[in-house]
Amino acid sequence: MAPVTLAIYVLGAVLVLLVSFFVASPLFRPQEPGQAGGEAGARERWERQKRQALAAIKEIELDHEMGKVSHEDMATMRGRFEAQALEAMAALEREGSR
Repeated sequence: MAPVTLAIYVLGAVLVLLVSFFVASPLFRPQEPGQAGGEAGARERWERQKRQALAAIKEIELDHEMGKVSHEDMATMRGRFEAQALEAMAALEREGSR
């Protein structure tokens, strides 16, 4: 193997290691106090769950109207999504009363 080819392989390996360390470095940093989750993070999570559940209800109703989903499946899925939305709304209500 030529010395130039060996040098290119070594340089490539070093470059891969440097990029790997750069990409993985955020995983080893301690969390900042503002990012620790807290009350704002929980509220955002409940808001997102509520939005997603309500959007899923609209989507399943549209699929039912188009004939893609049977009435039984629609009722089952709608009940599940309604339960998720109600759970999120109750949690938001509890946090709002604090």
